[in-house]
Amino acid sequence: MSAEIKDLSPKHVWGYFYDLTQIPRPTGHMEAVTRFMISFGKGLGLETLQDEVGNVLIRKPATPGMEGRKTVTLQSHLDMVPQKNSSVKHDFEKDPIDAYIDGDWVTARETTLGADNGMGAALAMAVLADNSLRHGPIEVLFTIDEEQGMDGAFGLKPHFLKGDILLNCDSEKEGELFVGCAGGANVNVSFQFKEDTYMQRILIVEDEEPISNLIKINLIAEGYMCKCVFNGIDAANIAASHVDVMKKAYELGKKL
Repeated sequence: MSAEIKDLSPKHVWGYFYDLTQIPRPTGHMEAVTRFMISFGKGLGLETLQDEVGNVLIRKPATPGMEGRKTVTLQSHLDMVPQKNSSVKHDFEKDPIDAYIDGDWVTARETTLGADNGMGAALAMAVLADNSLRHGPIEVLFTIDEEQGMDGAFGLKPHFLKGDILLNCDSEKEGELFVGCAGGANVNVSFQFKEDTYMQRILIVEDEEPISNLIKINLIAEGYMCKCVFNGIDAANIAASHVDVMKKAYELGKKL
């Protein structure tokens, strides 16, 4: 059923996204997907490089007559968050994602879909492959291991990129452009809470299918994003205090 998404429009974008769903690419296991990207770039006849940490860079020359324009870098990350429901057997290091169309949405059967950031990568691939576009010099940076540690971004060396303008293709909503970023940080937060067992489970999610062992709170606090993820914790133990969690997360967000 996954192949049905290739018929969506624009076909090039969805076709490349389908290709990515077929390549296991959880954080920390980037070999297969970086090989795929290197083959993709070289197959287009474009300059294709890989740095010491594994990031892949593909450069596309300017359209004739537009060589004097500033170089634009499109950036997306290749890894995905590997989460699944307990009812399904899925090995993220070996199995492809079973994506399907559900009404107006593309989703996955009881696993994360990998649209973060597979869709950004697919869009960038479509730009590289489309020779009908008029553009200045373009380079596309595919970074590794963003979801845990941002190892690819941190491993970039000076002068690897030539771009004057960088567009990060990893946003939450289509058609919106962020012109600044506060950066990111990993923070461990400890606090006391009152246990309560009257609720089986509570899931607080934002535009995601519920995953049985994941509670995720996303909020914007004075321009900063604070993301709290509780993975592997008995949800019943924190259900009664989720309001306190949100308050603490908000206060933390204001301090970051």
